[in-house]
Amino acid sequence: MLAHGRGRVSPARRYDRPVLLLPPNDIDRAAALLRTGELVGLPTETVYGLAADATNEAAVRAIFAAKGRPLGHPVIVHLADVEELPRWSPQPDDDALRLAVAFWPGPLTLVVRRGPGIADAVTGGRDTVGLRVPDHAVARAVIRAAGVPVAAPSANRFGRVSPTTAADVVAELGDRVAAVIDGGPCRVGVESTIVEVLGDRPVLLRPGGVPVEVIEEVLGGPVERVAVGPSRASGMLASHYAPATAVTLVDATAIGPRVAAARATGRRVGVLAPAGSVGAALPGDVVVLDPPDDLAAYAATLYRRLRDADDRGVEELFVVPPPPDGLGLAVLDRLRKAAAPRSA
Repeated sequence: MLAHGRGRVSPARRYDRPVLLLPPNDIDRAAALLRTGELVGLPTETVYGLAADATNEAAVRAIFAAKGRPLGHPVIVHLADVEELPRWSPQPDDDALRLAVAFWPGPLTLVVRRGPGIADAVTGGRDTVGLRVPDHAVARAVIRAAGVPVAAPSANRFGRVSPTTAADVVAELGDRVAAVIDGGPCRVGVESTIVEVLGDRPVLLRPGGVPVEVIEEVLGGPVERVAVGPSRASGMLASHYAPATAVTLVDATAIGPRVAAARATGRRVGVLAPAGSVGAALPGDVVVLDPPDDLAAYAATLYRRLRDADDRGVEELFVVPPPPDGLGLAVLDRLRKAAAPRSA
């Protein structure tokens, strides 16, 4: 079994040809690559995943190498259908079954007791595993055709902004991935909600595409919150989802003075704030990245806006976050982690 520490991974494999960009109907080719231990960029409704056969230890370790992700950080396993849950987690408890039936396919990951067959690298040596069924026809078709569960963390370098288009995957990983199947832009745009279902009360490990309030309605009771901590699941580090641009969260009333102070140092400044929320007009050299007013659309475009800040050479991005309700909690979580001090 693997140790739970940061660990080391082998150098990433590189392919002697450019990454294959597959059309969404090339299901069999993508599935064949997965069965032979290759890495495939896979579209889901949340973000694009870096997929490998979850039962193949070498293939899963290749994910860690390609991302530069430390061993010991569990990755999520994707299934084709809800009926597969008991195969990979024998005797799931009532809450896990209730949530799976209610939200799968969909952006909810359940951390449950691990059954046999899953590679050790998937779980970081733990006796638990994160499982979900993605709500994306192409993803489920590929998994079903491959005939194996698929480990698929976000298809980006570790700690960086998650990809929401096939082009993002190619830009992030290049020849570290055999192929990317292009399923179009991701509909949800932030990662799945992760709920640990092991004890007397379910625990929210990461807010995401399913609001916790909706989960509590299904369960008929509260879900315990855990913001950050040891990597019991993906995305729990304090610093994550970060662009090269420095991100600073501010109240709308403070935008003007903060922008002025940053500009006085000669830095190229950007603002990500709802239209009309910033009272004073901003100088013309400030890069303005308005998010949509609708929270679902905000979540769907968040990572695109962060990539835009990098592409436009923004050195400091001031962000007015949404309220922490519904999908706003997931957006706020990603922004806080993007703004946290960067990991070494």
